[in-house]
Amino acid sequence: MTDQPILQLSGIRKEFGPVKVIHGLDLEIAEGEFVVFVGPSGCGKSTLLRLIAGLDDPTGGDIMLEGRRVNTVPASERGLSMVFQSYALYPHMSVRKNLSFGLENMRLPKDQIDARVASAAKLLQIDPLLDRRPGQLSGGQRQRVAIGRAIVREPVIFLFDEPLSNLDAELRLQMRVEISNLHAELGNTMIYVTHDQVEAMTMADRIVVLRAGRIEQVGRPLDLYNRPANRFVAGFIGAPQMNFLRGTTDAGTGSLRLDCGLVRQMAFAEGLTGPVTLGIRPEAIGVSLEGAGDLTVKVQNFEQLGSVTYIYTAFANGETLTVQLPQQIPLRRGQEIGVTLDQRSFHVFGGEGDRALTAVG
Repeated sequence: MTDQPILQLSGIRKEFGPVKVIHGLDLEIAEGEFVVFVGPSGCGKSTLLRLIAGLDDPTGGDIMLEGRRVNTVPASERGLSMVFQSYALYPHMSVRKNLSFGLENMRLPKDQIDARVASAAKLLQIDPLLDRRPGQLSGGQRQRVAIGRAIVREPVIFLFDEPLSNLDAELRLQMRVEISNLHAELGNTMIYVTHDQVEAMTMADRIVVLRAGRIEQVGRPLDLYNRPANRFVAGFIGAPQMNFLRGTTDAGTGSLRLDCGLVRQMAFAEGLTGPVTLGIRPEAIGVSLEGAGDLTVKVQNFEQLGSVTYIYTAFANGETLTVQLPQQIPLRRGQEIGVTLDQRSFHVFGGEGDRALTAVG
């Protein structure tokens, strides 16, 4: 990677008539990075990718690619390759022809086309499939061909728009690994759009969390997991989702009081007094079958997966708590168990935008 960003977005806005989709977004991506745009449906991540690709025009702001403003540069001249959710393969063409067709339109020499196709086919292990048509391939094989079509163009940046959405769970896992390995081998910059935070966590160098056309936080996967900037990021990153419990904080007494009954001495640099939300991840909660601990909860349901157990519980006030244990334990629905909340793992959110508060002392 170099210090100079290969892609720079400055004040990017996108409006469709009166509907504002992207709101003055700023972002820099370094050469060789694997960056994932993640967020719920309708947050603007695919729209942002289309703006970068040149398939849509921004309403305002600048898109700088390798130091050159490309707002008005056609998609075909930006040196980018895009892999779509639908494979978008030509059904009447062989795999070989699907791979070479774009290069033929660029009028590259035949020997150069053949070399690029052979190299991509070997890299993706689709050599035996070159004479088949897309209808004769599995979903995973068709996705490899779509990726191969992007590789042969030797793009400045690879763009992926939810490429694994049509695959089953096992194949998604396999393709995640293959795309990550591809990035490691090629070293190209890759921008990947997904609504699946597990894909984001396992593949990205950096994650861009989007909500309603705005960036909520940018950072390395574990930084977002361990230090979310606000409640939205905390709830979106992590599976199972972070638990959220209502409470209040009092700057005068330096205390945190939860509606479920837990009281802890905690002071915050922001000096906030009033309603807050405590966030704690399922794995930061201890369990006692004898009922010992900070609080008592009732088991509503549980999932025992062998190496891990998920317990879905509720407090007397109706708030729920999910617990993740790295072990097998005997459970039954309706039983009461004790839980201990690790204060070192508390995330407290409050104030405007439910931002993360800074504990002191």
